[in-house]
Order: sequence, then structure tokens, then C-alpha cells
Amino acid sequence: MSLTPAEPESHTHVLAEFDCLDPLLSALRLDSGRLKCTCLSVSRKWLALGTSAGGLHLIQKEGWKQRIILTHKEGSITQVACCPHDEDFIAVATSQGLVVVWELQLERRGRPERVSVSWEHKGQAITALCWDTSTLRVFVGDSGGKVSFLRAGSTKLGKGSAFVMFPVQTITTVDSKVVQLGYQDGRLLVSSLSRCYLCDTEREKFWRVGNKERDGEYGACFFPQNKGLLVGQPPLLYCARPGSRIWEASFHGEVLSTHQFKQLLGCPPLPLITFRNDPHYNPVQKSPQSLAFPKLLYLGDQNLLTWTDSAIYIFTPQNGQLLLWTEVKDLVDISVYRSELFCLHGSGRLSHLSLLSAERCVERLLRRESWLLAAAVCSMFQNAIIISRARKSIPIDRLEHLRSQLNSTTHPELIGQLEDVIAKLEPLDSASSSRRSSISSHESFNVLDCGIYRVISRRGSQSDEETSSLINHSMSEEERLKEFSFVQDEDQVDQDPQNTERHDAERSEQGMQFHLPLSFRPKPPRIALQAVKDSVSSFVKKTTEKINTLQMNSELWQRPESREGGHPEVSAATYSEEMENEVYDEMPNAEADMQELRSATERTISQIQDPLVLLDPVCLGETLLEWLPVLERVLGPADFGSAAASDSNIDGPGEKRWEIDYLNPCTEQPEQSSCSPERLTENKEESPELRQQEEPCESTKMKSDVSNGNLSEPVRVVSPKPVPSDLLATLTQLATLYTEMSCFKKQENELTLGCTIFLRRYFFLLDQERVRRMCLLCYQERAEAQHSFIEAILELTQSSKVVEVIQKGDLLRSLRSLRELQPWSAPLLLAHLHRLYEKHGEAAVRSFSQFYPTITPADVMNMAQQSHFLAYLDNLVLSQTEEHRLSFLQSLLEPESLRQDWLQLALTHDAPQRCDTVTPDGQPRWHSHCFSWGYGRLLSLLIRLPADVSSKQKMADACHSHGYWTGYLHLCRELQRRTDAFSTICRLDDISLLEEPEGVEPQSLDEWKLLIRLSQQCSSVVDTEQTAGVNGGSWSNGSAGCGGKITLENLTLMLARKVGPDRAVTTLEECEVPLVLSPQSKLVCELLRVTEKRQRAMIQMMLERCDRFLWSQHA
Repeated sequence: MSLTPAEPESHTHVLAEFDCLDPLLSALRLDSGRLKCTCLSVSRKWLALGTSAGGLHLIQKEGWKQRIILTHKEGSITQVACCPHDEDFIAVATSQGLVVVWELQLERRGRPERVSVSWEHKGQAITALCWDTSTLRVFVGDSGGKVSFLRAGSTKLGKGSAFVMFPVQTITTVDSKVVQLGYQDGRLLVSSLSRCYLCDTEREKFWRVGNKERDGEYGACFFPQNKGLLVGQPPLLYCARPGSRIWEASFHGEVLSTHQFKQLLGCPPLPLITFRNDPHYNPVQKSPQSLAFPKLLYLGDQNLLTWTDSAIYIFTPQNGQLLLWTEVKDLVDISVYRSELFCLHGSGRLSHLSLLSAERCVERLLRRESWLLAAAVCSMFQNAIIISRARKSIPIDRLEHLRSQLNSTTHPELIGQLEDVIAKLEPLDSASSSRRSSISSHESFNVLDCGIYRVISRRGSQSDEETSSLINHSMSEEERLKEFSFVQDEDQVDQDPQNTERHDAERSEQGMQFHLPLSFRPKPPRIALQAVKDSVSSFVKKTTEKINTLQMNSELWQRPESREGGHPEVSAATYSEEMENEVYDEMPNAEADMQELRSATERTISQIQDPLVLLDPVCLGETLLEWLPVLERVLGPADFGSAAASDSNIDGPGEKRWEIDYLNPCTEQPEQSSCSPERLTENKEESPELRQQEEPCESTKMKSDVSNGNLSEPVRVVSPKPVPSDLLATLTQLATLYTEMSCFKKQENELTLGCTIFLRRYFFLLDQERVRRMCLLCYQERAEAQHSFIEAILELTQSSKVVEVIQKGDLLRSLRSLRELQPWSAPLLLAHLHRLYEKHGEAAVRSFSQFYPTITPADVMNMAQQSHFLAYLDNLVLSQTEEHRLSFLQSLLEPESLRQDWLQLALTHDAPQRCDTVTPDGQPRWHSHCFSWGYGRLLSLLIRLPADVSSKQKMADACHSHGYWTGYLHLCRELQRRTDAFSTICRLDDISLLEEPEGVEPQSLDEWKLLIRLSQQCSSVVDTEQTAGVNGGSWSNGSAGCGGKITLENLTLMLARKVGPDRAVTTLEECEVPLVLSPQSKLVCELLRVTEKRQRAMIQMMLERCDRFLWSQHA
């Protein structure tokens, strides 16, 4: 995260998004192009969402659980309003002009009921709904200017309660479209395109607010005065005017003043605090904004909210100030409850925002463990964080804990800003804030280096002896504390760095006991020396780090006398001088190495920019080989760099040595790695039973293979030396380019191992996303590269707080923590999903579909077992809407060969036994198509995907060999293999398979004759299987039931319905099949004959009438 500018002191509040409502919309299927959210309303308990299909979803805000769906056939939902004083009622308006009041009846556990309906605005677009604040009455405004109210009857008062008075009544018709309605204490506020009107609904009196007209959509609202000294005062009115102005009017419609916000809106916008992107504050002033405020809403504690399609504005009108404004894209509508904002965007997306102070925002972010966002808010709102009253929400120890959670490698600027904020913090009830006014008026003071305020009294109430004794006591305590800290540091010089870090942590934990109120008057010295303890602890920590650095450097360069066994006496002064000389000698060398690496990198980049080099793999490889020795010498492992420096004269030029050591590492390993590609291929081809037996130890075995075989090179995820950011970006391009080239070259083991070792050695330089895609593309040939990549990202994310949650074993909480990490980085998210899979297995894989498209099926396929991957794929496809599943599955098949692989997996997992569906000679068993297949829906989609003839033939053969007869019949119909289809249907003995749309229906008399002959041939086999009790004898195959049997009588009746009884009998005679019909079948044939005769007679009569009519017209 980049350096964050500080906000000015005037900004104390912020808009923050803590919850993501995208999963809620996805669960409601409101994120598709066909179905969208059109309006919303919010109350204490409910979030109501209207849809374009006429549905109203009521979501319980606690836990975001859907409770009720109300449907309307009168058009899409255009307006919705929750009753503010009785949450059992909700008003809805549709696109046809219908207004409905629903009673939810939650207390009596009854079904929701329409208690009032109004067609008063039929044919008009309803633009505003507003509830009475005390009674069950809804005010309605439309695009024509009509305003009416609808009384809501309640079943609580009896069924006739709604009919004792007029339920619908028109109040007035204003001059233009109604923009907004408001109601307060018996007064109705109507804002139209030209004016604002105030209506006393009891006395039926009307007033115009102000005398000047306007032209456009401008909102208006009541502003309750129920805080502090204003309790009992009548509400005010605020009406929007052109040019960023707002009228303030009395409760009787008299304009009191005009607020001009045009100049105030010239300040820069505050960033929206959200997990979707990093907050960025641009302090550059903007030009004054002249805006039209389409709606005004009362928000929270005496604030006024309005918005445009690109920003949200919040004012404090009683002092004429702008609280904040924030850019939010594509806004359509906003509904508020207290300090909560629910925003509807043009794309149908919802966002849940909260207005709160900066310190409360930081507190909530810390509670959610959003460390980066919390640190960014602290840095931006320093003036609100450092004051003493903020210590109630965010004590000093919590900010110290926040600083410890940040990574010093990736966020050094943010840590520096946070340390500056911590250094400026004022303790709770400190003299600098809560009593600054009294000090400045009666006393003078100065601030000591330790942070203590030295006060010089002017009133004489406090004696000089008391003041001097306090200062002397504080200074002596400070000296003792420093002396004690330095004694600890001297004792720790001979310890290892880990012990030093542990002692630092203990000291910081001990510092928490100093988080007590620092009173102005003398108190015990440990309470008064809070600032002393903090400053000394920081100084001690920095000094200890420097001493440990010097100690580690001294251990690397042992003196010759100590190697020979001697023990010379060396003074402390001489030792420190030698250490300083060695450190200063190393610094120029490091700078020279880094400069050499920069020069080599820039030279390589300039050569690669030549198209003749870039497009020639040989020249490109040679160019990279010239650059790699410099990279190895500067950023390579320490043993490699020292060996290269010492043996450069023996082994020849550095480039040749690098090629020998780097491209041929396997020459020193006589045994083949157990993680070779051949071995991995064999493991893939093992039987499912053996794979399930080896499942518990598979991940452990793979890790041991990777670590003990050719991949013994340690993975380095952190740079051994600090690299400038501009140089790091260029190194990342070159290192990633070499990794991709060495991976995709068509050579054998040498370059394969070279790619893997380079990935492990310089992972801190690589573009993780490009390496991830590379490993997916070459997984079959470079499996060890994939394992090295996974090992690297696992180590890189080891310090994440999500790992602790995953290790606790709560799958739902782990998934919630991963969702809070949005926006996701695919490699880092993949590492956490690997941990989840190792912990929970198939249960975790089934939930991975929510991370698509960040995590693709290829990622899961390389991670999970085949049976578990099928569960993931099935959930992923079924998460789409019915009409989009086929196209979505088609988009996943890259390359096309995956179709056959996935079909084979679905046919072999959670499927019936092959002996139950196929006979030994490869023919269908009786009624075996009625078995249930675990992945039947996925199989059906795979078979129905568009494909060429050869692919469909392969799929048909696979379905036939595994006994998936439903799919086999579908493919036979598409391949025009109708004879095979009829033979299969006769053996399955289910006449419903001859009926479309899913079956194969004979199209001609020749096909009927063929079907009759096949049924005669298969009847004996079917009778034998039934007698022998195949598939349970009584036919219990896990299905609800199948159609009737294929007998000669049933075929005759079906043929008679198609071609008529007479032609059916003739066809049977041509087949030389004796026919004996039952009395019921004979009756059916007679009825068919009668029906056919009547149909012919009716057709003849209609033709004759048409003929007469045409001749009459001709005459």
C-alpha cells in the first residue's frame, strides 16, 4: 500500500463498507442479466429488495437470512417502503401502477396476506411511497402529480377493519411529477419538479414552501429536532434548490435561510473505506460543484444525506457545514436506517455502508482483523486518532498490536506512518486535550523530551516545591528505567536474535500495564511515566537490533587466532573499531553489486526490446544466460556466491560454470527423484480404490518427495538483500520470462530441473500470477514446478491470520475469513484453499465454487482427488442459472479434450456397478436405465454440449461401455444411429423411451417394422432376466418408476395412435406377427376408428364450407 496523505482536521467521519452483499445477491439469483434488483427499503429488522420479475425478497438483517418471498403478477417492483412503526407491514408499488400493502403475520406464524390494494394510479409510474408515522396509512405519488393515500387494514383488528372508511383517497394533484414524499406529525411534504408543498392532512390545508420555482428533480425532507436543548421543538424542512443550495424552512413552510454548499464542495472527496480496493486520498482541491440534489434524507444524528449518480454528500445543516462527500459510482437509490446506508447501483449491485467516526471505524476494522485498512485509516485520520477521547475506542496497546501485524517487507511506508501516529498519541484524559483550555488560561507549561508536561502555576495554588518534587521524582524514575533497560541490552548481546525478539515482545507486553489515565495532578510515578516507558522501549528495541546486526556480522568473520585455538586478549575498543570497519567495508561492496545488477538488467532489457531477439527463442535464451550469472552473484544463495567468488579461476568463466551447475543439477544425484513426471503419471492412472487407500498419506508423501528428491533446493520467498522498487519490477519481468521459457522448451530433464530450481531459488522475484498460469499449462510435463509453486505460496502466506482460523478446523469461519480478503489474489487464495483441502477434504472442495473465476477448475483439478474434483465441478455448474449452465460449461472446456476426461470421471464415480447395467456380452440389462447416477445432471450437460462427430462417437462408446443408457440414446439420436437406439430400448423394455422429447420415436413405417422385429427378438432375453431376478427381480433400482413394457400389444396401440388402427393392423400383417388384443385394447382401437372417422367428416365439412365461401366471393 502506497504512502497515505493525512486528512485535514475538519474531517472526523468516514463512510465504510464492512459487509459484502454480493453472496446474498448470488444466492437470490439477482446477479444475472435477466433478473435484477430494482428498488430497496430498510428498517430495523428487514432489508426489502424488489426485483424486475415482480418478486419482493425480505432479508433479515441479522445474519442476512432470507425469510419471505412475495410475488406479484402485476409487473416489476418499482417502489417499496417498510413501515417504520410496525415492521409487520410493507408497501409495494408495481410498474402497472398497483400499490399493495402486505401484512407479514410473523407473530402468529401465518402466511403473508394482502390487506390493502389500490389501483388509483393505474397506468402511471409510481415515483414515491411514504408511511404515516403513527397509523397504518401509505402516501403514494406518481409521475402525473397525483398524491393519494391507502389505508392498510389489519387482521389484528378483525377482517372488517379496512372497510369502515374509504381505504383509498386522493389528496391532491400537483403541477408535475412527484419527486419525493415525507410525513411528520400530521404534515405531508410533497416535492415536485417545480415546487415543494406542505399539506395538513387532518385539516386539508396546503402551503407552498417559498415563492421561487425550480425545474428538475429536487428532493425535500423533514428534519426532526429531538436532540439536546431542541427536544420538543417542531421539525424543520429542508428543500433542495439549484446550484448546490438548500432551503431551511419552518414547520409551517416559511423559508428561514438558504444554505450554499457550492464552495464547500470544492474540497477533495474522502475515500470510501472498503475491502474492494485500497483507500486513496488526493489532497488536491477541486473546483466548486454546482449540483442538483434529487433526494434528501435525514441520517443518523442531525445529518442530512443526498447523492448524485457518482457521489454521496452528507451535511450538518444546523451549522451549515459539509461533514463529508465520497465518490461512489453508478448510484441509483439509497435507503437509510439510522447511520446505515444501503445503496442500489445501476448494475443491480448492492452495497452496505456505515457512517461513523474515524476512531470507531478503526475499532471495527481491528475487530475484523483488517490490518491494512485499519492502518491506512489511522494514517489518513491522524488528527482524529491522536486525541485523548479516541483512547476509549482504540487504546495504545491495540495500535501497537496493529503495528506488529504489518509486514515490514511489503508495507514499510505504512508502518512508518503508523509509528508517527503512535508517537503523537495523547493518553486518555491527558492534560494536552481535556484540560488544555484550563492550562492555557491559568498556567504556562513546556514539554519535556520524555513527553511529560512541565506546568508553571500562575495562581499560586500549587507551590513550587510540589512542582519541583514531581519533576525530580519523574526524572529520577526515568533515569532508573533507562539504566535498567540498558543493563538488559548488555546482557542480551550474547544471545541469539530469537531471544532478543522474545524479550522485546515481553517488554511491549509489560508496557500494556501503563495504559492508565494520566492525570494532571501528581500520582504514582509509574502512572505518570507512560510516555517515558514508550520512548525508552522504542529506543531499546532499535539499539538491540543494531547490536544483534553487529554480532551476526562478527560471527561470519572469525579471527585467525580463534581458528587456531588461541585465545588472545582483545580490548573492547579495538573490537568495536574492527567491527565498524568491516561493516563500512561491506556497504560499498553491496552498493557496487546492486549497481552491477542494475546495469546488467538494463542492458538485457534493451537487448530484448529488439524484435529479432524477442521473437527468436535461441537468441532470447542466450541473452538471458548472459544476465543470469550477475543475478546469481548478487541475489543468489550465499554458498553459491562465495563458491563462485573463490573458484572463479579454477572452473573457468562464470557463465559456463552457471550452465554446468544450474542446467545439470541431476548429474550429482544418482537416484531418480520419486516426484518425477513419470511417477506422477502412474499415480494418476491408478485405480480409484487404490487411490482412496492412499488418500490419507498422499499429501505428506508428495511433500516428502518434493523435499527429498531433486527439489532439495530451499524455497526463497523473501529477497536476501533490499532491492529498489524500480529495479525489482524489471528483475521480475526477466526472471518470470526465463522461468516461462525454460518451462515450455521441448527438452528433457535438464531444463525441466533448471526451471524448477530457478523457481525455488528466485521465487521472490517472480510474478506469482504468471507462474501460476504457467504451472497450469504445463502441469503434465512439469509437475514438480507446480509442487514447488504451491510450497512457495504456502510459505509466503504462513504468517497470515487466516491460517490460524483454518488450523482451528471451523470450515464456515474459514470461508468467511477468506471472503473478507477481497479483492483476492489468486496465488495467495490458492495457498489458503490448499490448507482448507488438507484439513477438510471433500467438504472444503465443494465450497470452492464461490471463489470462481479467481480460482479456476484447473487449479482445483491439480489440487484435489478426482472424486472430490467432480463434486466441485458439479457444484460450480449448478450454481449457474438453468439457461446459462450449458454455455458456462462450454466455457470451462479449454482444451476440448477435457470433455472426454470429465465424462469418464463422471461415469466412474458415484455410479451404479457396471455388472448391474451391462451384461457380459456388452448389452443393456433390463430396466438398468432407471438407476440413479450421482453426477447425472453433469453427465446430461456434457453430452448435450456441441461437438464434432468423432467426439460424439467417443462419448457414445463411453456411455455404452459404462451402461449410461439415457445418454447413449441421446447420442444415438444425434448421430442418426437409430437401429442401435431401438435395439437398446427393446432390451431396456421401457416404452416411454419411444416418446419424445427425451426418447427416440420411429419416424416411418419401416422404422416401426424394425422396432416390432427387434422387440420380438429381445422379448425372450427380457423374460429370462425378469425370471432370473436381474436388478432385484421386483425392479427396485433406486428410481421412482419407469414406463410400461415393450410388448406387441403396447406397440400396436402406439402405432394405432400415430397412423390409425387399420394401417397398424396392416403393418403387423406385413411383419407376419400374430396379434391377439385384449378386450381393453380392442376397445381403444374401436374408439380410435370412431375418432378418425369423425375427424375426417369434420375436415370434409370444413373444406366444403371453405369452398362454398370462396366461390361465393368469386361470384
